[in-house]
Amino acid sequence: MNSQPAPGLDVLLQNARRRAGLTQEQLAGLSTVSVRAIRDLELGRVRHPRRETLKLLANAMRLSDARRVEVELAVDAKAVGRVFQDIYGADLATPPPPLRPLVGRLPELEALTARLSTDHERLLTLVGLPGVGKSRLAQEAATVIHARDRVPVLWVSPDDTSETGGAASGSPQSTVAGWVRALVRDGGEFEELVALIGSKATLIVLDGHEVSPEVTSRLLGLLRACERLKILTTTDRPVQLPGGRLLPLAPLAVPSEAELAVEVAGSPLVADRHAVELTLSHVSYMRPDFLPTDAVVTTVAHICRALDGMPQALEAAASWLLLYSPQQLLDIARTAPLVLLDGVTPADPAAGPALSERLTAAVTGLDPQAAGLLRTLATLEDPWTVDGAARACGSSLARTARDVHALLVRGLIRRLPTTAGDPVGFTVLNLVRAVLAAERETAPAELAAALAD
Repeated sequence: MNSQPAPGLDVLLQNARRRAGLTQEQLAGLSTVSVRAIRDLELGRVRHPRRETLKLLANAMRLSDARRVEVELAVDAKAVGRVFQDIYGADLATPPPPLRPLVGRLPELEALTARLSTDHERLLTLVGLPGVGKSRLAQEAATVIHARDRVPVLWVSPDDTSETGGAASGSPQSTVAGWVRALVRDGGEFEELVALIGSKATLIVLDGHEVSPEVTSRLLGLLRACERLKILTTTDRPVQLPGGRLLPLAPLAVPSEAELAVEVAGSPLVADRHAVELTLSHVSYMRPDFLPTDAVVTTVAHICRALDGMPQALEAAASWLLLYSPQQLLDIARTAPLVLLDGVTPADPAAGPALSERLTAAVTGLDPQAAGLLRTLATLEDPWTVDGAARACGSSLARTARDVHALLVRGLIRRLPTTAGDPVGFTVLNLVRAVLAAERETAPAELAAALAD
């Protein structure tokens, strides 16, 4: 999706005058700027008017702070450095508005907002598998901080085409987000950001950015220069930044095998099982003719378990109900879950790789040691423990614990509920097992092709 060009000064002034309900003659009388000068500005004949002229027109039309900055930006993008500093605040730097309610995640939201509210946590990273809901949780947390504490929020995606970017091209927020993007990309616009943010409380959200040593250095420099700035990043790959804190995000909880083995009237599987609740909401939109009977809820609960409670995967799977019954969908989720991940409707190519591709990359992109451990763990009977994994791998307990922890932070394995006193048990996600199985199937074919060449 290509962003639309920002309106020029001529269009902005015409629109502002019409919103004010003024003719050119009336505006001239109120502002003391000549009718001819106003006409030339609105026809685009004057590209760089005097700032005093713009101020007189803005006062006469009673432009809001945001509109004044738009006018300044239309003349000179650097003007925001002069104007925005005085009016920069929560009203002009807002997070993208959520399009849907957040289902579940209350403990994670409370933990994240608590850390963003303290003076001691200034650099946080949400990490987890693609589709687990990192962006949505960051969006909700930013919305809470913005509304509750009146903190300006600069939401920055890797490029300016993200639908969650929220700010229109050429707007003050879009311009400042571009400065942050330039800082991350090549270290540019550092002085502009420091001058703008200064000592004002601000939250920058870097959604989906891959952090490198160079980027880390730039972010730390900005944090040192802006004493009340906080930065929240979301990423698929865990990187422990100096002084930062990693916050792993696991998929939504799913019913256990024991719960699924017992059907109780009243559909209790929805209670405290947000994956089931979320999927049922998608089902109600896709197939409103499906009543949430005990049978439907139980089948949906099985689907949630097969797809690991992965929010984006559950939404994509629900779209297949246009073609399949719930039982057919469950059969596919159990035997070939990867085919459900991208939904029925093709994704916009401009949005980047599909979920199935991103998930596959998260598994196949592991280093050889981690990949080998993951393959071994996938063969163990669930639930397995760190001790059992060490014996299966023939490795020391300390090394295995460290490697299992790394896989857990990445979200490739999940911790299973245990009773007090029992060893902590884990399992490899079903979707990860499916990727590993597909990798095993394609390896012989790729080897044969290589030998043939």
